[in-house]
Amino acid sequence: MQNEKGQGVSHATDSQLPGKVQEKVPAGIEKQVPDALHDTGSNQETGKVSHAIGESKVPQAIQEGLPEKVERMVPESIHPTGDGK
Repeated sequence: MQNEKGQGVSHATDSQLPGKVQEKVPAGIEKQVPDALHDTGSNQETGKVSHAIGESKVPQAIQEGLPEKVERMVPESIHPTGDGK
């Protein structure tokens, strides 16, 4: 049963987090986890998206978790964003 904070159920369609963790975390926090680790479909809302325009050597969950500013600082040979660095 879900409480007023969204605890008690998972809001993910696919997750690498243990079930008990999914149930205990408030829904607002749960949506902050990158969708590559815990898919709540909230990446577009939270800004946790990859800005790579080609194949990246950085794991998807890290791409989604990094702030855009940091993601664009990674060399193009590792994580192509089109910034030419």
